[in-house]
Amino acid sequence: MATAKQEKARFDTRLPIEQKQFFEKAAQLGGFRNLTDFVLAAAQTRAKEIIEEKEKIIASQKDSEVFFNAITNPGKPNEALLSAAKDFKALFAK
Repeated sequence: MATAKQEKARFDTRLPIEQKQFFEKAAQLGGFRNLTDFVLAAAQTRAKEIIEEKEKIIASQKDSEVFFNAITNPGKPNEALLSAAKDFKALFAK
């Protein structure tokens, strides 16, 4: 079975030695193979949280726009709605 070759990209950073040692300690205590695995896992987790949060806000804003547009600019009732209103009035008219 042939496997697709995954493209790779490089990410380099410079940081204070104390911060690197701190991250290395966390990686070791967390059971990660190395610092790279720890940093990637932590960044992946946080990136997912940020994206999910922002997408919820965007969806919520879009839902609000659709809702308020429907209230302020209602469309004309279709035949089914007109028929339902007529049936309702006939049922509750005295």
